[in-house]
Amino acid sequence: MKIGAEEVRHVARLAELAVTDADAERLAGELERIVGMVERLGDLPERDTAEPMVIGSQTAALREDVVAPVPLTRRPRAFAPEMREGFFVVPKLGGMVEE
Repeated sequence: MKIGAEEVRHVARLAELAVTDADAERLAGELERIVGMVERLGDLPERDTAEPMVIGSQTAALREDVVAPVPLTRRPRAFAPEMREGFFVVPKLGGMVEE
């Protein structure tokens, strides 16, 4: 795949990045080499793949995905001395005090 400086400048504009002409040429060369290496992966011979590594018992039952609240280890009142209607009441910052 051929990647030129114009493609690099186009992507840089889309990403709102400032790229000089010299950098665009250099980046185009680097990206072309990277893409070339990835393309070469398709030339590798296929062979049997290893089984995935599984930690623990391979027969362990998986739990059902259920959205549920996470239980707290401490009640909110343990670390928030004042609550009102389920919300924490915190003191106003000095700059927010109404006079």
